[in-house]
Amino acid sequence: MAEENRNGKPILVEGRKDAEALKTLGINGQIIFAKTGGKTLLDVISEVEAANPSEIILLPDFDRRGRELTANLKRYMEKAGIKANLHFWLRLSSLVGREVKDVEGLAAYMETLKSKIGDS
Repeated sequence: MAEENRNGKPILVEGRKDAEALKTLGINGQIIFAKTGGKTLLDVISEVEAANPSEIILLPDFDRRGRELTANLKRYMEKAGIKANLHFWLRLSSLVGREVKDVEGLAAYMETLKSKIGDS
């Protein structure tokens, strides 16, 4: 994901804490926020269109609201001719299961895994 982000594919997350978690994990490219500053879905779509990507990586939270947001964004992005990349969201969601409900929890989850592996 970091490589694709470096190569110009923006990542869409819900909020600033999600972006901070991604930065902790070494992802430093363009990140677009879906839920900061009272943005509507239309505002988010306009912001993505203004960035003019051919593809965007969707990475909302893994809870019910995140799933709904992902479905809506995917539909709107595709109508705008922008490929909605769900690969990472689907993989992470299946890997973390119920242990992590949001993107901001990924960095802490990774640290916990590293300490468990290191302790064995």
